Amino acid sequence: MTAVLQAKNIIRDYPGAGGMFRKAQPVRALKGITFSVEQGKTLAIVGESGCGKSTLARILTLIDPATEGELLIDGQAVNVSGLTPELRRQVQIVFQNPYGSLNPRQKVGDMLMEPLVLNTDDNAATRREKAMAMLTRVGLLPEHFGRYPHMFSGGQRQRLAIARALMVNPRLLVLDEPVSALDLSVQAQVLNLLADLQDEFNLTYVFISHDLSVVRYIADEVMVMFKGEVVE
Repeated sequence: MTAVLQAKNIIRDYPGAGGMFRKAQPVRALKGITFSVEQGKTLAIVGESGCGKSTLARILTLIDPATEGELLIDGQAVNVSGLTPELRRQVQIVFQNPYGSLNPRQKVGDMLMEPLVLNTDDNAATRREKAMAMLTRVGLLPEHFGRYPHMFSGGQRQRLAIARALMVNPRLLVLDEPVSALDLSVQAQVLNLLADLQDEFNLTYVFISHDLSVVRYIADEVMVMFKGEVVE
């Protein structure tokens, strides 16, 4: 099976606090993280708050660079400063908070079509058609196209965030605590949706969570982190 994502000895340092008589020492948030994820599989990353999960997510989604180490997508080494648009489209992220990850002043249809405006040559009619199809695919209705995010429940907003991430046909989806802000019944609905989408589009997931019951349901493999290191 092909490895869609490979991380090799990923290290991330942040500037530390110094003093009048003491030189600032860097704080090492990630200490040599190595793993790989095969196509169509789900790797869950678990660990307590502050263990480096979200720092790793920002590196995997090409938001922040690693201080050291190598990140490969489909066997191709990537560098944040030299990304091609095609490579940028391959990795998308769904954040924890569906209330904060959507623009409250942007209608749903415009939000879904925006990635197509930035990343494709599709005309307006094609963009609208694709956005309407994705809206339906995540379990929402065509009449939601012209509404604003505040008109939706938390579960519906997370469905919108997932739909937006999938608009550019990524190969890898990084899900950073995607159901932790939702009620239990809604969590199950969103997890079932993610499982269905993975089967339909042959998606690869990196699923970051602290909830082992959720991880048990969705993950093929589990990586446990503690203080910036992989311990299991």
